[in-house]
Amino acid sequence: MKFIMALAGIRVVELAGLAPAPFCGMILADFGAKVIRVDRTKAGSSLDTQTRGKRSVAINLKTSEGVALLRKLCVQSDVVLEPYRKGVMEKLRLGPQELLKENPGLVYARLTGYGQSGMYASAAGHDINYLAMSGLLSRLGRSGEKPYAPLNLLADFAGGGLTCALGIVLALLERTKSGKGQIIDASMVEGAAYVGSFVWKSHSIGMWDRPRGENMLDSGAPFYDTYLTSDAKYMAVGAIEPQFYQQLLQGLELDADQLPPQMSFDDWPQLRRIFSERFALKTQADWSRIFDGTDACVTPVLSFDQVSVHPHNQDRGSFMKDSSGEESPRPAPLLSRTPAEPCVASGLLTGEHTAEVLQEYGFKTSEIDKMLAAGVVEANAIKAKL
Repeated sequence: MKFIMALAGIRVVELAGLAPAPFCGMILADFGAKVIRVDRTKAGSSLDTQTRGKRSVAINLKTSEGVALLRKLCVQSDVVLEPYRKGVMEKLRLGPQELLKENPGLVYARLTGYGQSGMYASAAGHDINYLAMSGLLSRLGRSGEKPYAPLNLLADFAGGGLTCALGIVLALLERTKSGKGQIIDASMVEGAAYVGSFVWKSHSIGMWDRPRGENMLDSGAPFYDTYLTSDAKYMAVGAIEPQFYQQLLQGLELDADQLPPQMSFDDWPQLRRIFSERFALKTQADWSRIFDGTDACVTPVLSFDQVSVHPHNQDRGSFMKDSSGEESPRPAPLLSRTPAEPCVASGLLTGEHTAEVLQEYGFKTSEIDKMLAAGVVEANAIKAKL
């Protein structure tokens, strides 16, 4: 049975960028939106790897004709996704105030590190900078070590792309009531901080009273950490509650009466040494067999090579392959009635769909040919013929 995806019929113009905005666009495409990535001409190959389900149009924005063309695409769309620094679109006279005059129902999403206002609004930065400004980086890292940024996930993707996608969907939902679009000011600093709301709000219950790396959930507790196995792999332990902790001890063949109390902070280093010694005695597969089927909250730390063959992930089809055999996560969450049906085509060439998209937006073949000849647009027809 063919499902109609949740965002079917939504047109999105995504201005080409890296990491956060492409992820946001991919989320929208995975759930049915028609996402057009607008690339610059003569840009060569793109470093964007989050192109699933998108099409590419290459426009020369250094020409007045190219700017006018982009304007037409934007005002005929539902969403504009813009990743540039503050003021770039205004210089092109393509800012939200101007486009909303022509299309009052337009949702104009501006995804930046620091937001559209404030002293850093025009400053350059990356995930680590935004995470630092959110306050969260000060809480990440092991005891006695410097703050540690966990890949570029928290600000770029959780606080950036994913939060922006939520904002877009909220604005589209509200538009069904008012008929009006709006501007989304998605700051990765604020998005990351918002993702960390639990950390902020749990201060009052004493969860973060100790220095970095010495609290229950920041690697301070021996029952919430990772442990090396005899085959140089790892197990993850999250046995916080007493009943789960008891099952952890049973699996490790340890007697609680012979150990310090679970919540004795001063004894945590000793407990960690004991747990480390036990986990080092068996392989990851051995420990998985011991703890599978229990509530000890112990799981293998799976590598990218392991995740898709783990029985649980296999049962759910949690990972998928594209037409070239490259593996990646299946879109989440799983909707019961209108699930995502992600495109399995691999890669996206700059300007691959220029002519096709422009025809869909009402341009005649003769008009497209004229723009191609004048260098207003580019079309990569090579892949299209394969």
